[in-house]
Amino acid sequence: MKNLLYITFILIITSSCSEYQKALKSTNIAEKFAMGTELYDDGKFGKANRLFVQIVPKYRGKPQAEKLMYMYSRTFYEMRDFYTANYQMERFVNAYPESIKAEEIAFLAAKSYYFLSPVYSKEQKETVDAIGKLQGFINSYPDSEYLASANTLVKELDYKLEKKAFEIAKEYNTTGPYSRDYQAAISAFDNFIIDFPGTTLKEDAMFYRLDSAFKMAINSVEWKKEQRLKEAKSLYDTFVKLYSESKFNEEIKSMGEELVTQMQPYSSKS
Repeated sequence: MKNLLYITFILIITSSCSEYQKALKSTNIAEKFAMGTELYDDGKFGKANRLFVQIVPKYRGKPQAEKLMYMYSRTFYEMRDFYTANYQMERFVNAYPESIKAEEIAFLAAKSYYFLSPVYSKEQKETVDAIGKLQGFINSYPDSEYLASANTLVKELDYKLEKKAFEIAKEYNTTGPYSRDYQAAISAFDNFIIDFPGTTLKEDAMFYRLDSAFKMAINSVEWKKEQRLKEAKSLYDTFVKLYSESKFNEEIKSMGEELVTQMQPYSSKS
């Protein structure tokens, strides 16, 4: 019985492959369309794509073209060829703006770029492009059923840009022991706080900005030290006011005590 089932299974597979190969070689575009649709519905997107590639130009202007182009563009998405998926999906939306599938395809076109976004430590051009694509979708379809998903994706991509900018600024503070650039760190964190006012990394940014100002001040040449200590103290006061229960409380307390000690000689002068 088991052998019979196995043989039957092999015959079905062989027959299926034979029909597919026959459709690939056929000059009958209707046969290719039918087979491609069947494969698409079965989730065999690679095989369906090979058939659709052959017939897309021949269906241009025909009633079936919209359905074909919908499936064709989706096959690239399902095959994770996101560059081509975006291109083909944008073509679909431009060609069939009134299609009931236009909104879905417009969202997937933008989402394709989301998948192209690299980890935050790498160059973020694709991330910026993805945000632009998703924001374009949000603007075009403000009442879309995909709006919440699009906003979530934008939020994730925004965080990558925040994390990238934060880590660059932090690197000025932490790279060492001889190449730390505290002034550059302060400037970078100033820019970060301005560029990302709602960031979840604000407390960290303000701490490392203070830490950079503090270390620059206490290690400063004498003729710059008083002014730098005052600037560090100002950042210290701001931080304590904003984050009285900070996760950095131990380090902050130590800085505050050291600043008081370091500033005493200048207090006695005045």
